Amino acid sequence: MIDFIQKGGPLMWLLLLASVVAVGVFFERLTYLRRVSIPVGDFLRGLSNLIRRGNYTEAQIECKSTPGPVPRVVYAAILRHDLPRTDLKEIVQEAGQLEVPNLETHLPLLAIIAQVCPLIGLLGTVTGMIHAFVIVSSAGGYVTANTLSNGIYQSLLTTAGGLVVGIPSFVAHSYLSTRVNGLLHDMERAGIEIVNLLIDHRPEADIIQFGGVANAPAPKRRRS
Repeated sequence: MIDFIQKGGPLMWLLLLASVVAVGVFFERLTYLRRVSIPVGDFLRGLSNLIRRGNYTEAQIECKSTPGPVPRVVYAAILRHDLPRTDLKEIVQEAGQLEVPNLETHLPLLAIIAQVCPLIGLLGTVTGMIHAFVIVSSAGGYVTANTLSNGIYQSLLTTAGGLVVGIPSFVAHSYLSTRVNGLLHDMERAGIEIVNLLIDHRPEADIIQFGGVANAPAPKRRRS
């Protein structure tokens, strides 16, 4: 492999550096996404039992002890569980938007590597071909086929190197983007369900008391 890099020229070292960065980004993001992914259904079912009993403090503790963006979005809603539905929806949306940059960290870099590396390989091929034909012209046209083929062979190595780095980087970026979109869907689902859960299981005593106050007859004045 080192022999290929040396024959391909200085651009091959740039491609090697890009490949190391791409591998590092992929495994770092893969580890992070696996760590923050949770079974959303089971998590929400556990919270629903606590919310039905009015144990909002225990529900908050459960959210804090569970890693990932989904528990943080749910925690933001439970923390202000007494607000109206509209306000709860806005809180959930804002909490979800704050989590997006954390999920998409380094993904643009991986996309840049996938797009630029094939172009770097093409640039190396073009410069290598130019160098080969410069040798031909300087020799007055009297060169062996072996000399010309060696120049073309070395110039094509960068194209192969660019594709070898670019294609896996593109696949890795697509896979990680799919995982991120799945987490975004989980956050949206959890936000909708927790808002409905908080609204549907509010204490009925407060509602009855409010209706009783609104419909209570005015006290009669005592005759003097």
